[in-house]
Amino acid sequence: MLTHRPGPILIAGPTASGKSALALERAEACGGVVINADSMQVYAELSILSARPSAQDEARAPHRLYGHVPASEAYSVARWLEDVARVLAEATASGRRPIIVGGTGLYFQALTEGLSPLPPIPADLREHWRRLSQQVEPAALHAMLRDRDPVMADRLSPSDAQRITRALEVLEATGRSLAEWQMVRARPLVDLTSAECWLVSRPRGELHRRCDQRFDLMMQAGALQEVSALMQLRLPPTLPAMRALGVRPLAAHLEGWLPLEVAVARAKVETRQYVKRQETWARRYMADWQRYEITQ
Repeated sequence: MLTHRPGPILIAGPTASGKSALALERAEACGGVVINADSMQVYAELSILSARPSAQDEARAPHRLYGHVPASEAYSVARWLEDVARVLAEATASGRRPIIVGGTGLYFQALTEGLSPLPPIPADLREHWRRLSQQVEPAALHAMLRDRDPVMADRLSPSDAQRITRALEVLEATGRSLAEWQMVRARPLVDLTSAECWLVSRPRGELHRRCDQRFDLMMQAGALQEVSALMQLRLPPTLPAMRALGVRPLAAHLEGWLPLEVAVARAKVETRQYVKRQETWARRYMADWQRYEITQ
């Protein structure tokens, strides 16, 4: 049984685990408000591929921080913290219990541990690195970072252009590694001693089956058309929205590079790989959260 506490309810778990359904169930039971903690569900243009709550779900309970950011913006965990602080204050004022749900582990970490305060980056310096990130491959950026800041380079994937660029611009602006800045934490928004923290889990095979089934349903709901509309915006491929699960293989199909069945198969593999990363994160950072086991 879960320990019932008076603070916010935090519900995390891998993609397709059923965490959103659980959050909605809890919101209806306690008159709460569902607050998004998924880094892709914030984007307005990704309602299908991000599995955003339906209009029917939103009619059952208030939902916040879903689809409120254009895909042309690089939404960050710092901005999410600013937004969620406002929404938490609104929930408190209205007497609604916050139910924060999503699969982005970094959001929950920042929420419960605080975020490192970083100095402002000069606009011209930021523009320089952002422009360079669009001109060279992420691996080349990673090599630049490794030459200048091997500690931070070891923490980042060579394919993560957004975070590599951030590390480079912080290093150049301040003369200090982002790793040093990350050692300093601001006061967290949520005190874990007063919050209910649930980690939803399912057997690996069942989770993979649900991921595949959900992507098939996304295709039926118009995922290909959603990617086509996104491509028409001609956004830089380094933006987070352009790296959402399924976007790249479906875009490759629309550009004539992949047969549709191959694109769908690759999208499903991407999803399974992401689930594995989510589970690894949970084992490392959410080991003391109470597990909500779903066996079927």
